[in-house]
Amino acid sequence: MTQLLTDLARHEPRLATRARELAQLVGSTPLIRLNRVTEGLPAGVSVCAKAEWFNPGGSVKDRPALRMILEALRTRRLTPDMTLLDATSGNTGIGYAMLGASMGISVRLCIPGNASPERLRTLRAYGADLILTNPLEGTDGAIRVAARLAADEPGRYLLMDQYNNPANWQSHYDTTGVEIWEQTAGHVTHFVAALGTSGTFTGVGRLLKNRNARVQLVAVQPDSPFHGLDGVKHMATATVPGIHDPTLADQNETANTEEAYEMRRA
Repeated sequence: MTQLLTDLARHEPRLATRARELAQLVGSTPLIRLNRVTEGLPAGVSVCAKAEWFNPGGSVKDRPALRMILEALRTRRLTPDMTLLDATSGNTGIGYAMLGASMGISVRLCIPGNASPERLRTLRAYGADLILTNPLEGTDGAIRVAARLAADEPGRYLLMDQYNNPANWQSHYDTTGVEIWEQTAGHVTHFVAALGTSGTFTGVGRLLKNRNARVQLVAVQPDSPFHGLDGVKHMATATVPGIHDPTLADQNETANTEEAYEMRRA
C-alpha cells in the first residue's frame, strides 16, 4: 500500500494525499472470539470472526475497493475526468462510492433491483449513480450491463471489474490475511469464507497457505441457485469470477439461506 501511494503521488499528489488519509481508516479490524454460538466445543478450540464492520464503509469490501481504485489511478487507467463503473451486489459498491466521494471520482454502479433499500440509500447518499438491473438475473445480469456500457463508451468509463481484477484478492493477501496471521500469533488452523467474487477467500487463503501449508481452507457457497444470501454465488450455476481458484479450498461446504440467517441472529 505504501508503494502504491508513493507511485500515485508522483502524478496525482492531491489524490494521493486523500487516499493516504483513507488508507489509515481501512483494515486493522478486530478478531473477535465467538463464545455463545460455540458452546460445547472441546477446551482449547476457539472460533473467531473478523469484525469487518469496523471499516468506514461497513464491510470487508472497503479493502478491495481501495486497492482497485489506487491501482487504477497509479497506472492511469482511471483519471479524475473518467467515471468508475462496475457491477456490485452492494458492499463493494459502497466502498467505491465512499472513496469516490472523498477523492472526487464519479462512480456509476450496476446493481440488481432487489438490493436492500438500505444499500440503495447508502449508495445514493455517497453520490453514486445507480442502474438497477433485472433482479432475476442477479449480479451476473449486472455484470453484463456494466460490460455493455463500458464497451459502448470506453473513453468515459473505467470498468473496474471486481470479479476479474487481481487487485481484489491481492488486497486481502496484503492486509486481511496478514492481520489474521498476526492476531492469532500464527496459530490459526482453519479459515472459512463464503464465495462471492472469491477475493477474500483467495487472498487470505493464499497468504495463510504460504505461512503454513497445514492451514485448512473451507469455502462456503449457497446450497441452491435460488437463494437469499446477498453477495455470494452458487458457483455451479453462476458466472464464475476470473479470480476464483477452484484448487485452493481443502473443503467445500454449502449453506442454507434460512439456517444462515438463523445463525446470524444466534
